[in-house]
Amino acid sequence: MNVLVIDNIDSFVYNLVQYVGILGGNPIVVRNTTDLDRINEIIKKEKVTRIIISPGPKTPEDAGISNRIIENFGRRIPTLGICLGHQCIAHVFGGKIRRARTLKHGKISLIEHNDKGILKGISNPLEAVRYHSLVVDDETLPDSLEVTAKSLDDDEIMGLKHKKYEI
Repeated sequence: MNVLVIDNIDSFVYNLVQYVGILGGNPIVVRNTTDLDRINEIIKKEKVTRIIISPGPKTPEDAGISNRIIENFGRRIPTLGICLGHQCIAHVFGGKIRRARTLKHGKISLIEHNDKGILKGISNPLEAVRYHSLVVDDETLPDSLEVTAKSLDDDEIMGLKHKKYEI
């Protein structure tokens, strides 16, 4: 399984790359500054079957090619967004991003989830370390997306999925 990993210029991306390898995938890392034509070439040549949009600093508007990748490939290639990548998914489908109610940098929270899809079989609630100050605004979540996980301590969206596509 060839997995395209979009590097939003974050040190955590190589942890993801290692996990993809451990799980039997072949990670193909490209920077968020890569143009869409080159991304398309890579997807075709390498027969990419999954896409991961990595964490990164700032907001979806600052995530380089990440939003365009979701727009152009998310409907046909299963796509996972983590942190900034998760925010990009909400942004692409019409959601807004806002400051978190409380900043969470290196803080542990219990996350309650729906026990479906990639969350199936994971302890529930799950204990997770959070590193973010921005979140998807639950009041602007578009109808096309559904919440799959929320933090128990501050009721922030921690997971979402598209209702029709594997995003």
